Amino acid sequence: MSREFNNHIKILLVEDNRGDARIIHEMLVEQKKKKDQLFSYELTWVGSLKEASDILSEKNSDVVLLDLSLPDSKGLDTFYNISKISNDIPVIVMSGLDDEKTALSAVRNGAQDYLVKGTVNSSLLVRAIWYAIERKYLELERNKLIHDLEEALANVKTLSGLIPICANCKKIRDDEGYWNQVEVYIQNHSEAEFSHSLCPDCLKKLYPDFIDNEDKNPEE
Repeated sequence: MSREFNNHIKILLVEDNRGDARIIHEMLVEQKKKKDQLFSYELTWVGSLKEASDILSEKNSDVVLLDLSLPDSKGLDTFYNISKISNDIPVIVMSGLDDEKTALSAVRNGAQDYLVKGTVNSSLLVRAIWYAIERKYLELERNKLIHDLEEALANVKTLSGLIPICANCKKIRDDEGYWNQVEVYIQNHSEAEFSHSLCPDCLKKLYPDFIDNEDKNPEE
C-alpha cells in the first residue's frame, strides 16, 4: 500500500443487507456533492465473503467496509479471513448494536476502526475512511522499519568465544581448519577494516639505518 493515493478511493463494501448497503452508498454520494470536499470514490458492493475474497485477491481496493455477519461467515472469523487475503488493506468494521463487543475485538486484532450502523453520518464515514487509510500506511511503514532493523542486526558480524591463534606467528585458525593472518580473519568475521603501518619497534627492526639517521639528525 502506497501513501501516494489521490482523492479517488476504491471502496469495497462487504454487506449482505441491501438496505444497509444503500444507506452507505447514499452517504458517500452526499459527501461527494459537498463543494468543500475533494472526495471521489468507486464503490464495489458484494454480499458474501467469497465475493470479497475474489476482489481482494486482485489487490484492487483501498479500504474495506466490512459487515461481520455474512451468509458464508460470522463474527471475528469474517475479519480474520479478510485479513489473511490482504492484510495491507485497511478494514473498517460496520457493526450492529448487538455485536459491538465483537467489533472491538476486531479492532484489537488489526481492524482500523469500527462504526455502529445507524449512528454514522456521511462526514463521519468519510473521515473514518481517510483515517483508516492513513493509519494503515503508518502501520505498514512501522513494520517495514522494524523488519529492516532486525535484518540489519542479523547481518552484523561479531567475534565471540575462543579463537585459536598461533603463539608464534599469530595466525588464526578458521572453522575450516585454515590458518589466516589476523587481519584477514577479523575482516571475514566483522565489519572492521585495516590500514597498515609500522609500530616503532618494528620500524627499528626492519629499517635500522633509517632510525639511525633519524637519531643523528633530529628535527628541532
